[in-house]
Amino acid sequence: MKLLPSLLLCAGLFTASSQAQSPKPIRILLITGGCCHDYAKQKDILKEGIEKRLNAEVVQVHTDDKSTKPPLSIYGNPDYAQGFDLVIHDECAASIDDEAVVRGVLKPHDEGIPGVNLHCAMHCYRIGKAGDPVELGTPHGLWFEYLGLQSTGHGPQEPIAITHIDKNSALSKNLPDWSTVKEELYNNIRVFDTATPVARGKQITKAKDGTEKENDVVVAWTNMHKAKTRVFSTTVGHNNATVEDDRYLDFVSRGVLWATDRLNADGTAKAGASK
Repeated sequence: MKLLPSLLLCAGLFTASSQAQSPKPIRILLITGGCCHDYAKQKDILKEGIEKRLNAEVVQVHTDDKSTKPPLSIYGNPDYAQGFDLVIHDECAASIDDEAVVRGVLKPHDEGIPGVNLHCAMHCYRIGKAGDPVELGTPHGLWFEYLGLQSTGHGPQEPIAITHIDKNSALSKNLPDWSTVKEELYNNIRVFDTATPVARGKQITKAKDGTEKENDVVVAWTNMHKAKTRVFSTTVGHNNATVEDDRYLDFVSRGVLWATDRLNADGTAKAGASK
């Protein structure tokens, strides 16, 4: 019986040591809300899908507001990403054009916090005329320079055939080419020199006279923002059926790993980042 306290002490030390050695999860801030999408469901699909695949904790900032000026709590708080390893922008805030607000949204990324941007995030925070070509260093270009690509719109919803450009790259290794359900294909106005295309999307649409048109554009890419911040983006992800597709969630999770520098060259997660 005299040995019991010692045994209990050893057991306690072993438990404490095991907890100390457990890798910390990737802390992710997921921002959703605004026009035109089922963010109420998609925020949970993304959270559950990422946490299922990675050693990650996804914290949500969401508004049910469906306008193009969603009242997200991050606005006016340039320190909103403090304590997080990554921010996922999945909001649709096309009419948020106040320069001070946009600079506040960008501040964490300007300072080095990685970003992942999904679908309508490409059409947010547009200062001035959205379709005007970007001039580097101007307020109009702030968000586009962070993304690494300028897009201004999309056509009708039709299936998109997605092809990985370099199948041996860490972001694409062992991930399949695939075709979506009916989806929106975002145009490419400009791909910046800081960006590297990862996947292309091909979509066939029909005009009213029955003639067909094939569009082939970049749908996923990486960017080095201010030469230090890793940014991964994909324009795919309008409908719930796409967002909950395992192939989409695998790809987005791969983007999270790349952006946080937790991705091995063979496409696997670095130690501590996988489930």
